[in-house]
Amino acid sequence: MADTAITTEKETTEKTGTFTAHSVKPNGREREVRVEAEPVGPPKTVIREYFESAVVTVIMALFGMTFIVQAVKVPTASMENTITVGDHLLVNKFIFAPGPSLPVLPQRDIKRADIIVFKYPGNPFNKSRDNDEDNIPFKVNYVKRVIGLPGDTVEVKGLKVYVNGEPLPEHIIAVDGQKALMNQKAPLSIVNEEPRQAGELYDVYYYEHNIEAARVGQDINSSSDFHFAVNGKPTKVPPNSYFVMGDDRDNSLDSRAWGFVPRDLIIGRAMFVYWSYDETQPFNSPLDFFGNTRWSRTGTMVK
Repeated sequence: MADTAITTEKETTEKTGTFTAHSVKPNGREREVRVEAEPVGPPKTVIREYFESAVVTVIMALFGMTFIVQAVKVPTASMENTITVGDHLLVNKFIFAPGPSLPVLPQRDIKRADIIVFKYPGNPFNKSRDNDEDNIPFKVNYVKRVIGLPGDTVEVKGLKVYVNGEPLPEHIIAVDGQKALMNQKAPLSIVNEEPRQAGELYDVYYYEHNIEAARVGQDINSSSDFHFAVNGKPTKVPPNSYFVMGDDRDNSLDSRAWGFVPRDLIIGRAMFVYWSYDETQPFNSPLDFFGNTRWSRTGTMVK
């Protein structure tokens, strides 16, 4: 006689529907907890989405321009040919941020040979010149190279710059002075360039006739515009200040003329050229915008 298998389990039928969560009371009995759905607001319109995106973009841009980078335009030729008239630069504002430097952050102190952007401090010896549009104190941005740090003694003798009695290793290049004086917005025309020597990290430019004059003992820094570190009078850089000079040495009114740059006027370090426009060329049609743009300088690092 065949055995009959008997099961005590009952078949269950699954039902689809809304599930509710259950929790257990301390006495072990279940209680039902109802979870209320979050209220759903009205759908966003396309205009609202664009507006919110625009607000976020503006906030991020303002934050970046305030603390990280800033765009500046170079209006003068004092840094030719390192930086040309018409270059538009991005400035790293964060690298010289005040406060202690942390290993994880790209911060450091200002170093000699840095190219910095700062607010022009004004010229106490020629206040009438400060009325020019390109020379308004504490408003116009200047770009120069750091030569003297706080506490340094700086002196300029002929073609050499001495810091604490030692000559700076600068690579001197001779340029056509007549062409430079005829068109100060054009890049300098190189006449003679000696091979770069070890330790010469950057270029400086002198007019050819001034190089010849300096080599026969003439004082090429005896300009009436210069009052610091020239004429056999070394100058000491005050605390929290810097002595700066332009790379176009015969066409730069810098610390030799108006003195030192206070630390709180320094905006940051020039990084690279994001756009350059040749202002010496005519502009007759919108197409000239593309023809006058110096495409080869786009992305050029400033050093």
